[in-house]
Amino acid sequence: MTRAWVSAGTNVDPEANMRAAIRSLQQEFGELLLSPVYRTKAVGFEGDDFLNMVIGMDTDLPPDQLRSRLREIEKRQGRMRGEEKFSPRTIDLDLLTWGNLVDEAAGIPRDEILEYAFVLKPLADVAPEELHPQIMKSYAQLWQECPCERNGLVELAGLLGDAGDPH
Repeated sequence: MTRAWVSAGTNVDPEANMRAAIRSLQQEFGELLLSPVYRTKAVGFEGDDFLNMVIGMDTDLPPDQLRSRLREIEKRQGRMRGEEKFSPRTIDLDLLTWGNLVDEAAGIPRDEILEYAFVLKPLADVAPEELHPQIMKSYAQLWQECPCERNGLVELAGLLGDAGDPH
């Protein structure tokens, strides 16, 4: 089994869509590791605030098959691929890392880890000592050093009740 980290974000009926994504991932992968949930301003467009978190799972699926499962979950929740990059989302599930794999062609690890506070901060919360597979610094250290725009990042403790508590 390999530990994969996935970012989850939504700004369309965000509490319901985040809960639904967590339930779907639990059904597919069993026990999950859940970061705190954060609210952030929309990036790249004017829109409602997003809820963001990072979810860890152990899987025997290779990255391409895992991505396909994530896309299926998005589709079941009404996500339409081909939308503008910066637009409202019912749910966005992005594979951040897959073990220690570095595959630039496949986008693993995902660049957004180092670009966006709403990805790095929850990852640093749930896996502070884990090392970024390319940079070989812990996520906690990367968060401390991050020059990234915080974009109104606010932790929403207890927002999702039991569904948002780390397991």
